[in-house]
Amino acid sequence: MKQAVRLGDVVTHYLGRTALSKRIFTGLQPRRLGKLIIELTGVWMAAEESRLHERRGHERLRAAGAGPDHELVFVDRVIVTLVVLRFQLPHAALAELYRVDRSTVTRAVREIRPLLAARGFAVPERPDLRLRTLADVFAYAAAEGVELRLDGTEVQVRRPRANKPGRRAFVSGKKKQNTKKATVITDGHGRTLWVGAFRPGRMHDQTALRTEGIADLFEQYPQVKAKVDAGYRGLAKEFPDQVQAPPLKPKKDAPPEDIAAWEEARHHQSSERICVEHANAEHKQWRPLQRYIGRRGYFDETFSAIAGLVSDRAAMR
Repeated sequence: MKQAVRLGDVVTHYLGRTALSKRIFTGLQPRRLGKLIIELTGVWMAAEESRLHERRGHERLRAAGAGPDHELVFVDRVIVTLVVLRFQLPHAALAELYRVDRSTVTRAVREIRPLLAARGFAVPERPDLRLRTLADVFAYAAAEGVELRLDGTEVQVRRPRANKPGRRAFVSGKKKQNTKKATVITDGHGRTLWVGAFRPGRMHDQTALRTEGIADLFEQYPQVKAKVDAGYRGLAKEFPDQVQAPPLKPKKDAPPEDIAAWEEARHHQSSERICVEHANAEHKQWRPLQRYIGRRGYFDETFSAIAGLVSDRAAMR
């Protein structure tokens, strides 16, 4: 019996520390995973030291490293968080593999996920630059001559409990489900540059972007141009020289040549804008963005973390 238990410990140890680090579980190649861990280590250590200092109320009295060890070392915490983001696995299942309590996995995810969300978004051929705000995107597009693609996407979320204020705000008029929306901005090759403007499913795409101050940014950067779908037609009317929306459909009594010209123009604009749809599909290869079953309060953080990881891979294209 003792030998069987020890064998089980070895197998569990192998699954937790080796198998879960494979690309099929984390979504990252081993080299990229190593770089990510190195990148996050300094940030996590600084945040952890700040947290401990605030809890103690004074400087450290013992040498660094003294005291009890973590049940999950930092590398394992990163791997566990990536697996949760990739497959939305129950924390209890991962805890069983690592032979720790479920709360240990939950705490690890809550520590690492904000670090991933705060990384920002990678840009091609600029490893030292990451875009974190909408203003960063416009400044980058103006400097590099990048034409932007904008689109909104929505993900089904849990329905708020009955009689909760604002419950109807999550009901999407398009999907007739409880959703949360986000705005995705890419370049002409479908590489994610920014994800944000998170809002309940009832809010219109254009309204969400206006609350982020996109109109002011178009005025500040008149050389920046963007292609959008029909949902942003109001923005295109306000900035006709910068924002291109699909052409208006001719009236029913329009001559056939006008309808044919409209079809050709609409198809051309759609083919130039389709890359942002491909970026949305790339994000939704990660299970939480297919249907999010976690707490709605963590949705924005989860989406930003996933989009940042996807942007790393897309920037290398």
